[in-house]
Amino acid sequence: MKDKNEFLKQMESLQVPDVDPVKHQQMVKMAIMNAGRSAALGVWLVIIPCYFLFCVFMYYFFHIHISWFEAMFNLVADLDKNPNTRFLSPLLLVGLPFVCLVINSLAIVHVQYVRVDAKRTKVNELMITLKLRLINILLILISLGIIGVFTAYVMTENISISIKK
Repeated sequence: MKDKNEFLKQMESLQVPDVDPVKHQQMVKMAIMNAGRSAALGVWLVIIPCYFLFCVFMYYFFHIHISWFEAMFNLVADLDKNPNTRFLSPLLLVGLPFVCLVINSLAIVHVQYVRVDAKRTKVNELMITLKLRLINILLILISLGIIGVFTAYVMTENISISIKK
């Protein structure tokens, strides 16, 4: 009993910490999206463009003419022929990696705008924090690579068309 009474006395003598809600909100850096979920979603978003690029690479660089490589090319060509579905191939090949890029960037980047001193109103800080999540950073780099490849393809195709005219 003596230990129990001492414990109760110690608990009663504890002081409750004072929390300033403004400073607390400045210190807490919450992600807009969960890093794990955005990584899982990002993998699904880059599978189709990666598969298409894999098919192109195997077909044109290694000259492996397998029917399922050609099936992917035929699918994209059929989408481009129909005016109602013409927007789907750019959406699948560039739009999905762009969404992956945005989602994974939001999951690992935190931005905080803080007034340094209450007396000096013109002195402010912008703090950008980056979480080092390997899978999210890898997906961002893959998305940038896919977008870069398709952008370079579109630019070179338009240059070659304008030269031929």
